[in-house]
Amino acid sequence: MFLCVSANPAIDKRLTIASLRRGGVNRAQSAKGYAGGKAAHVAMVLQTLGAKPHWIGPCGGAGGEVLVEGLLALGIEATGCATKQPTRTNLEIIEDDGTVTEVLEPGISPSKSEWAEFEEACKDRFAQGAGQLSVVFSGSLPHGAAPDIYARLIGMAGKFGCRTFLDTSGEPLRLGLAAKPFFVKPNREEISRLLDMPVTSLSTALVAVRELLARGAQSAALSLGAAGLLFCAGVDTPVFFAPAIPVKIRSTVGCGDSALAGFARGMASNFSPQETLQLAAACAAANCVADSPGAARAEDIKSFQKEVVVQTPGASP
Repeated sequence: MFLCVSANPAIDKRLTIASLRRGGVNRAQSAKGYAGGKAAHVAMVLQTLGAKPHWIGPCGGAGGEVLVEGLLALGIEATGCATKQPTRTNLEIIEDDGTVTEVLEPGISPSKSEWAEFEEACKDRFAQGAGQLSVVFSGSLPHGAAPDIYARLIGMAGKFGCRTFLDTSGEPLRLGLAAKPFFVKPNREEISRLLDMPVTSLSTALVAVRELLARGAQSAALSLGAAGLLFCAGVDTPVFFAPAIPVKIRSTVGCGDSALAGFARGMASNFSPQETLQLAAACAAANCVADSPGAARAEDIKSFQKEVVVQTPGASP
């Protein structure tokens, strides 16, 4: 059982153009809209992996309706918690040479009562899945949101025996770690800001993973982008590394979310740490070649799993 929690959902819109002209008129070759936001991407990949995830998030206006309807159309159960302000749209511009430019709207700012309703709806889901549910918290928080929202929800989910997975940045990441999530997965830039330490090599990345565990996470992964993924399943276990699979990239938007889905699915299925890392890396690679964020194909994931090579640069804690 998986619950994908989105505090800052969005509609994803992908435009393809020949070449982006800053300050000039740009005519798109194609334009497509999708149910989006990081938690939606996670839910999509979990479904591709054979799970039946449930998505929940604050939604408003026509965009919120499109988001929920889009998830339902994909066969993903979705609960939209009503807000007066409309759901944002994130824009992804892909040029013919492969350059990707993202323009992310700041997101709605639910009222105090709307946040309370959202948290209560999450609590109800935690209670329904007590002892069995894996809860994935992913994405940024909208402007004006209390930075401890994820931390509070992690603590609440823990009281119901739920496993909690966290993928965010900044102060919400710092506070979330203190709430002792089951798993956390920042990227290189996010961990560098958190620790105030540049992560520029595999050796510094290993130190960073251990620091995530020291700060409260029970297990941790670190995305190094094109360099690969690190994963440690616990304080007294080795750190494993999977170099990125070379693929012809269409877009990297959603790759971290796809990897997170792989980690959540692998750990819920009691895969070994090596098998879990292989699945996560394969999901990320499959997203790179997908038509849109979160649309990784099952056949690509299976194919890439065979190509992932797991190494042990941090064999001892």
